[in-house]
Amino acid sequence: MPEKTALVLSAGGIFGAYQVGAWKELATCFRPDLVVGTSAGALNGWAIAGACPPEELIRYWMSDSAATFLTLRLPLRPWRRLFDPAVFSSRVQAFFSAFRPQIPFGAVLTDLLRLRPRLVQSPDVTWEHLAAACSIPVALPAVRIDGRLYVDGGLLSVLPLWAAAEMGASRAIAVNTLPELPSRILRAGVRAIRWISPKAPAPGALQVISIAPAGPLGTLSESVRWERRAIERWIAQGAEDARRVIASGLTGRDFPQRVLQ
Repeated sequence: MPEKTALVLSAGGIFGAYQVGAWKELATCFRPDLVVGTSAGALNGWAIAGACPPEELIRYWMSDSAATFLTLRLPLRPWRRLFDPAVFSSRVQAFFSAFRPQIPFGAVLTDLLRLRPRLVQSPDVTWEHLAAACSIPVALPAVRIDGRLYVDGGLLSVLPLWAAAEMGASRAIAVNTLPELPSRILRAGVRAIRWISPKAPAPGALQVISIAPAGPLGTLSESVRWERRAIERWIAQGAEDARRVIASGLTGRDFPQRVLQ
């Protein structure tokens, strides 16, 4: 049976722009057999699996639609979510309708009450699954699907390598925008949630090439706030880091050399 190589895209909110820059470079020398993503990575992955050209995906991230994806509900009220769920849902639906996967695609969500991750694969993925994969707790409401409530898949696992293995991949190129969460309070909260939740599935013997920034891309507020210069900077940084990995992969290391060509 031929080996399958996955593209795995992490959670990251607006930092997902970094993934687009990385994909622009990867697309010149790599064709994944399947794509897995969660949170912003689920949206980027949906487009990539749908054969969206990198330049088109970059244009989307620079567009007004992306700028208003997370629209603050002003004035802020302690009893309601931070972002407008109606605007968010309409943007997800439009993005979902624009593409259809040409290769297998998997979105990772979190079952809120059970605190368990769930992998949903095409063709079963709906716009509600994409919305749930991006529904940041507190900031956006949970999404009800088949009687269960789901939120951001990055809550339990920022980089769902296990899902790639479950979909049959033996190798993966992983683009991780969150090597470290951008807030000590957030890190403490997420650690507590993960401590009480069932242990995340293991990726097994999956071979992984990782593309990630050396440190946090920005602050917690920057991760949910669209700003053109920041988007441009993160796209450029993703492209630079991907070029570095591609160059190292062409210097003779067996796994990267077989994949990045």
